[in-house]
Amino acid sequence: MSLTNKEKIIALISNGIAVYSIYQERGSLPKNTSMYDFVLKVIPENIKSELSIELIDEVFQYVSSTHSS
Repeated sequence: MSLTNKEKIIALISNGIAVYSIYQERGSLPKNTSMYDFVLKVIPENIKSELSIELIDEVFQYVSSTHSS
């Protein structure tokens, strides 16, 4: 069973958020790089049509809430 494009993009967003957070903690992000910009760069072109700011926000809220509990 393979992942759907929606499942793939959710996994990529989650990974992008995690990597962004690590880079942010280390102070190794380029200046003026937002989480959204960072996540947009890690999503392959062939599934970018599934991407939305709302989905990034939803994944971020879910990840944040599960890590804080």
